[in-house]
Formats: sequence, structure tokens, C-alpha cells
Amino acid sequence: MFNLHLTSEQRAIRDTVRDFVRHEIKPIALERERLENFDARFPWEVLEKASRMGLRTLMLSEAAGGAGADNLTACIVIEELAVGDAGIAATLGQTLALAHVWFDRAMTAEQRARFLPQFLADDRYHLATAGHEPDTDLGWNYHQPNVPGAGYKTTAVRDSKGDWVINGVKNFITSAPISKLIAVHVRTGSAQAGTLGMSTLLVPGDTPGLTIREHDKVGRRLGSNGELVFEDCRVPAQNLVGEEGKSTLMGSIKSPGRAMPRFQSMNLGIGRAAYEAALEYARLRVQGGRPIIEHQAVGLTLANMAIGLEAARSLIWQAAWASDHPEAYADGSLPELPLQTIAKIVTSETVQRVALEAAQIFGGMGVMRELPLQKYVRDALIFLHSENTNDVARLRIAEDLADYRRAGLMGSGG
Repeated sequence: MFNLHLTSEQRAIRDTVRDFVRHEIKPIALERERLENFDARFPWEVLEKASRMGLRTLMLSEAAGGAGADNLTACIVIEELAVGDAGIAATLGQTLALAHVWFDRAMTAEQRARFLPQFLADDRYHLATAGHEPDTDLGWNYHQPNVPGAGYKTTAVRDSKGDWVINGVKNFITSAPISKLIAVHVRTGSAQAGTLGMSTLLVPGDTPGLTIREHDKVGRRLGSNGELVFEDCRVPAQNLVGEEGKSTLMGSIKSPGRAMPRFQSMNLGIGRAAYEAALEYARLRVQGGRPIIEHQAVGLTLANMAIGLEAARSLIWQAAWASDHPEAYADGSLPELPLQTIAKIVTSETVQRVALEAAQIFGGMGVMRELPLQKYVRDALIFLHSENTNDVARLRIAEDLADYRRAGLMGSGG
């Protein structure tokens, strides 16, 4: 069953990443994220060092050239990275997770032979999944089926040579501006509800007919996020993943409550960074002849911050362990609840509160740009809207409680 005792290997990986964050990420994060120009701001040198450490290939199987880490280990690493910077954690966290799913599970032998050597050889080779579209978030359809035509609009049709021609728009796609390979969810048949009739195509980031525009967000600014516009974008027939109309890469969209909680781990790292900064300051700042941590109001605030973060971590680790052990649902060891979705709600609301309270402990200095508190608040804000809003997430939990199962679910962005 779920074990909180980390292995010696997990502890060693955590400590190595923690040291990397201390020496490579924290010294540059605050100043770099202020830069307006994307190319000047984006921390390629840090990502390349992380790749050489093996973080980009952390979950890829050993047979394919990676470390073969499980979901819980990956979540521990992502949390540590996000203590340094959430944007860097988002880039690495997405690539290390997708590499395992794509290369170890989903790709054909021919696709793996084409793309895996490129991925392993290039420290700047990152991955993205393009699902979310401008009109796919349907928060109003509680206990109602997703109506045909209300879901994905991006289409792919075969040309005379049998290749795929893609047209449509995707937005809020994490790492889109820097990814060299993108798995694009497209509709290849007649309009159906939700994810029904969807296919997935592998699209290199430099394919003609694909235009990528950066989203300029207030938080997670050392990561990248963007809009993809497909205008008669052609990819070979052999870039289809799985069967036409039966995408094998949309599992986390169809069953989001059982996916790996990597967004939650990133968010937890932000909360931890804010809490640790406030704790250190409260121990050093003297007011009224004693450190302010000895002032009752400050002590109570810090205690509540610690309680909230530990509760969130417990939910994240449980959800991560469950995503590694789906048999625990089948034999009744775990409740039939969307644990990842529960962790998303608790973590995002907890971290938003913790970041604001950390800034308040700093007093007037909490809103100064030369200190990172304002950055933590902005970064935490992003996660209230990642995957789904919390209200939509709560409605999905309520549907699970009522045993309501919809034919297809909408994807969302991050």
C-alpha cells in the first residue's frame, strides 16, 4: 500500500535536484523572469544542464535510454524544480512525463526509430501535447452529455497521397513555442461529443503550415506557453498514433482524475518556496525585541501554512502512487474517486493562500520586485486555471459521486 518511506534512490535524486536548484536556478530566476523579450528570458542554459543530468529523460525506460523513474519519483523531482522556478519545472516536467508515455507506450516501432534518436541526442528537444482549443471548456454541462459539435474543432483529413492535412487552432499549450515534437489531438471523422472520434498526430514544431504564437502570461514566465494555428499543415500518414478515431494519447483527458499529478507538484513547489522564504524571514526579523516568529499572529499564520502544504503533499503523493498502481482501484484499496482532481483543488487553493500570507509576513517588502514574494503570488495564480477551473473540477467530482459517466471529456490547457 501507499508508503511514505522514500527509497534511498528517491532521496538521492531529490537531494541532487535540490542542490541543482540552489546553485543553478534560484540565482537567475528572479532577474531573468523580468525580461520582456522571450528569447532573452528563456533559460536554455539551465534546461541544457538539467538534461545532461538526466532530468529530461527521467521517466523514459532504461531500455530506451532513460532512468525508468515512476510517477511518484517524477512528482518529487518536479516539486523540487518548482521551488526554484515553476516555469522551468513545467518545461522539464512535461517533457519527462510525455517521453515515457510516447516512446515507451504509444509509438510504433517505426515512429520510435524516427524520433527517439533525435530526442536522446538533443538537450533542447522538448515535447508538447496540443489538446485545448478556444471553445472546448464546457463548464455549464453538469450532468448533461457533451453535445456533438461542441467539442474539438481542429480537423485532419487525408489528401490524395494519404497524408494528413490539419486545420484549426489550439491554445494554452504548455511548451508549444520551444517544442520540437507536438502530439496534436484532431478530429478525423464526423463531429461527435467530446473526445469521441478523435485521433492524435505527431507534428514536428517546424512543419510548414504551423504557426506558433507565444502567450505572455503573468506567471511561470521562465516556461513557455502558446497558441498553435494550423493552416493546411501536412504530416505523413505514418505520424498517426494508434488507430484513427481512437486516440491512445487522450487517456489523461478522458480520465483526468487518475493521471499523474505533475501540475499539482509544480504548484506545491511554489507554495514551499513562499513558505520557506517567510519562515526564514520570520526567524531573522526582529520587532519589539524578539523575532516576529515569536509573535502569536505570525506563528499561527506559519503553522497554518505548514499544515496546508503537508496536507496537499499527502494528496499529491497518494494520487501519484495511485497512478503507478491502478490495481489499487480494482481491488478496493483506494476509493473510486478522482484523486488527481481532488489534489488539484486542494493544492491550488492552498498555495494561493500560502503565497499571499508569505507576502504579508514580509510586510511592505512583500510587494517589492527585488524580492520573490510577488513572483510566487503570480506563479500560484496560474494554477487556479490549469487543467480546469476549480469549479469545473468540483462539478466533475460531483458527477463521479453520482456515478455519472459522459461519453467524452473536454481537454484543457496549462
